[in-house]
Order: sequence, then structure tokens, then C-alpha cells
Amino acid sequence: MKIKAAVLHEVGAPIQMEALDLDPPKTGEVLIKIAAAGVCHSDWHLVTGDTQHPLPVVPGHEGAGVVQAVGEGVADFQVGGHVILNWAPNCGHCFYCLNDRPSLCTTFVEALWAGTMLDGTTRFSLNGQPVYHFSSLGCFAEYVVAPQQCCVPVPHDVPLQVAALIGCAVTTGVGATLNTVRVKPGSTVAVFGAGGVGLNVIMGAQLAGAGQIIAVDAAEAKGDIALSFGATHFIMAGAHAVAEIRDMTEGRGADYVFEAIGIPAVQEQCLEATRPGGTLVLVGVSPMGSSTDLPGAIITRQEKTITGSYYGTANTARDFPLYTDLYRRGRLNLDRLISKTYTLQAINEAYADMLAGENARGVILFDQLA
Repeated sequence: MKIKAAVLHEVGAPIQMEALDLDPPKTGEVLIKIAAAGVCHSDWHLVTGDTQHPLPVVPGHEGAGVVQAVGEGVADFQVGGHVILNWAPNCGHCFYCLNDRPSLCTTFVEALWAGTMLDGTTRFSLNGQPVYHFSSLGCFAEYVVAPQQCCVPVPHDVPLQVAALIGCAVTTGVGATLNTVRVKPGSTVAVFGAGGVGLNVIMGAQLAGAGQIIAVDAAEAKGDIALSFGATHFIMAGAHAVAEIRDMTEGRGADYVFEAIGIPAVQEQCLEATRPGGTLVLVGVSPMGSSTDLPGAIITRQEKTITGSYYGTANTARDFPLYTDLYRRGRLNLDRLISKTYTLQAINEAYADMLAGENARGVILFDQLA
């Protein structure tokens, strides 16, 4: 079938609209009409080259939509069902899955980074040549074929633009606080970066009962946004940020510091903002090949813990329904997270707004679905 999709042909170039061919789903695959896709910095890393990936590629990994057809062997999804897309599929039986760390499952990693379906081939093509799928998805397209392992059912009463955000920003941010480190009630939390993921870290810290939540961002406009999502204080980013955090914490530093940007220099600053005996959580993804200088002597003498948090240490079969339920009960205000919507044709405008720090989360909306 012919579809419209946003395609990145080369690093540093604008994302272009193309008419692609999409093959039908094969065994174990699902055809989905995309309803909404979030504008996430991880896709922008493809444009800058910070994430190296085969090109041309359809970006987009944060999405939700409606099942249109299923391939042979698919029993858990039916036509008309609503699904959230999971960009880190897991097998359910490897070492990591059996030890409740399915976000670290390595079974499908080779295909994900190759930009293909799990069988090593693509469903997108242009003039007979393969077009790759980011995270085996490629949500910046009207329709996608996805492995069934990437699909999680969502109730029909949950707006699909909200469901899309649960597929990445919500799970990554809220999960970092509830799963990766389990923030203690009454603790002090500092969050560096008040973008889509950082705002969800703030909401997660509030859910966990943190007593003080300090947001740090380089965009002044993010101050009011962060406070509206549950931050108790806002600090403009800069060399002074660590001193201000210490001033707010009797000179110690924060119990938990979350870095939600992926910049090595900021990660180093975050360690300074972490109190002795505290925990630094690296949520943002740094450019491939970069390194972060974290002094071992300080880490040892001050007993600071440093941990990564990948996809919020998620078990998506458990966590997507949990976050959906928290949304339905008014515990996660995800409607407010969507600050602006765009057509697919406005994809470059959406990323310009993201880089300018104008949005909590931008969302691409496709045609309304029955």
C-alpha cells in the first residue's frame, strides 16, 4: 500500500515527506494506523548524527494507533484494537526478562539497531529500495507494520495522543522515579532538564511523595511549566545551579538528582549537586562516542551512587496499564503534557519548537480514527 511518511535521508538534512510503499504484515506482525506520535529528542539524535543509524529512515518511536490487520500467528490483537507502541520489545524468557529487567532484553537489539523488522527485512520502501524503521517502528508514518512484541493494548477510552506519550516520555520519566531508584517519601529531588521526559520525572517524584522537587533548565519559559507539573522550585541552568541546590538543602545537595538531557558536562554537574550518600540517575541519552568525567575519588569517599535508567526500567506489559490507570484516576495529568499539536507535514516546525524549549511535549496528530 502507498503511505505518506516523514523520512530522513541524510544526517543534518531536513526531514522530508515521501510517498512510500508499505508491505503487509508478515508472521508475528501487526499493521497499525498511527493516530499520534510524540516529538521526542531521541528522534532528533538521528538528524544530528548523535545516534548512528542506517539511512534513509522513518523516525518516530513514541506512538499509538489502531490495528488494521494482523499477520499469521498473531492471537493477542484484533482489527480495531487500540495499541501503544513499545520501542524496546522483549522476549519474556531471556536472562534479563526473567530477572524483571525486560527493558535490557538483548534478543531483538540487533534488528532494532539495524532499522528492520525482527526478521531482518524492512516493510517500508521507496522506488524499490529499503527505507528503515527507527526502533523497528517508524511512527512518523500514516501506517506502520510493527512486531507484535512492540504492541501493548490500551483501553478505547484513553485518548490516543495520551497513549502515545505513555509509549516513551511517561514511561521513561515516571519509571525512573518509581522503578529505577524508588524515590523515598519526603526526599529532595533535583531534575536537570524540563522537557517531556524531565516533566515526567517531576510527576513521578510527586507521585512518590518527594518533599522538595527542584527543576533546572536553560529555557526560562520552562519555569512556569515545571512548577505546574509539581516542581516546588525552578532554577535557571548555569554554573550557579549546584550552589543554589545546596543552599536549598542545608549545604548537602539533593537526595536524588535526575539528568534528563544527555549532555556529559551536565551529567558532571549533576554529580556535584548530589549529596554524599545520594543517587545520580542518568536518564538522558548521551551522543554515541561521548564520555563523561565522573571523579572516582569523590564517588568513593562520598558514597555517591550513579545509575543509568533505560526506558524507566520498564516492564511495559505491567507499566503501560499502570500509567494508563493513573491517568484515568487523575494521578498523572497527561493531557496538560501536550502543549502543541502538529500535522505530519509540519514535522520540522515541531522539532524547531522543541529545540527552542517552547513545548512540554509536541505531538503529531494524524487523521481522526473511528
